[in-house]
Amino acid sequence: MIKFDNQSYRPLPDCVTIKSSDIDGLGLFSTKDIAKGCIIGITHVYDSRFEHNYIRTPLGGFFNHSDSPNCEAVILKDFIVIKTLRKILAEEEITAHYWLYELSK
Repeated sequence: MIKFDNQSYRPLPDCVTIKSSDIDGLGLFSTKDIAKGCIIGITHVYDSRFEHNYIRTPLGGFFNHSDSPNCEAVILKDFIVIKTLRKILAEEEITAHYWLYELSK
């Protein structure tokens, strides 16, 4: 049996957490300042065996849409990552302008 603890398995990067959002439901929030141009993590993994050809990661399940985002979704080969467009301050909600299930590889 595999035992997971805080040292061996972390579904989210240390710089983010999930909290109640004023935008919609739960959202992704910074736990500390994050520099401009930083790739926060992988939000989706390409796999043609799944509906819409992507598997969403825990990180991808919680960032909300904004027409004035502080991050962008970027396709890098078989992954979609979320990258900061500007410096994000601690406790700020992480947002991106995104589309639903019309991803192109």
